[in-house]
Amino acid sequence: MPFRSLRIDDLDPIAVAGVQWHPVRHALGLRAFGVNAYGGDAGDEVIEEHTEEGSDHEELYVVLAGRARFELDGEALDAPAGTLVFLPEPGTRRHAVAEEDGTTVLALGGKPGEGYEVSPWEWRFRAQPHIEAEEWEKGVALMRDGLVAQPGDASLLYNLACFETHLGRHDDAVAHLRQARDADAEGVAEWQADDPDLAPLRDRPDFPL
Repeated sequence: MPFRSLRIDDLDPIAVAGVQWHPVRHALGLRAFGVNAYGGDAGDEVIEEHTEEGSDHEELYVVLAGRARFELDGEALDAPAGTLVFLPEPGTRRHAVAEEDGTTVLALGGKPGEGYEVSPWEWRFRAQPHIEAEEWEKGVALMRDGLVAQPGDASLLYNLACFETHLGRHDDAVAHLRQARDADAEGVAEWQADDPDLAPLRDRPDFPL
């Protein structure tokens, strides 16, 4: 097929990380750059507060509908529909809140001079409906799919361990948790500190501390 077309409204939003996320890149099968959409009503967060340090991505935000209020390194920017906000510096702290009902913001990003790789968080976001439905096998399948694209990623290994714990596969869970710790000891230590998903593992002598 020479083209693909969709309406953002046709994508069921996934409520995760405090935002309503529309998985545009995955739905279109886009591989050249990152692109997703975020929606909400007045007062809702449409871009979670973050920087792109670590990924080194440039980002472009396009307000497709409604109105958003951006905070960029503490500076406010009013952004009605049609506004483009380009952030070339990964260290810029960014955040946006909808000012009107039906606000939609398209976010595009990538690292200059390098081929695009899908960010690991996309698999975790896509897993959110399965977490809410306690569909742990489907969560495992998504994390394994992510690990094919991003071998050894700590966040994917960690979430895989959480899903396996729910399924009673405790040996597998501990093994993957250890691999996650090897990949990002500081991050995993923070994630697992109070994570109830891992409660069945904590009394094991091989639980990674």
